[in-house]
Amino acid sequence: MFEWMAWTLPVAVFFCSIVLMLIGMTVWELKSPTTSRRGWLPMETTRGDRLFVGLLAAAYVNLAFVALSEKMVAWFGLVDEPSIWISFVLSMALLALIMRKG
Repeated sequence: MFEWMAWTLPVAVFFCSIVLMLIGMTVWELKSPTTSRRGWLPMETTRGDRLFVGLLAAAYVNLAFVALSEKMVAWFGLVDEPSIWISFVLSMALLALIMRKG
């Protein structure tokens, strides 16, 4: 069923992180219901809204990194393509920023 997917350790960690975030957000919501607030996103958002926007942004960061990693070898004169862990860390940092300030 998932033969088309390149299941590497970073991919598995990324998806496990998403599952753990969804579980954590569900527990948090049950313990402390959210209220809408306005951050630097151009709309009022709840925690769930910010998580959704943050996950979309994290996915786009990872896709952009994969698309550009081959070109980074030429741009920066690297021997190998940069590690996908870099995009994982960047995408999780962006998600945390959106959750906190969005």
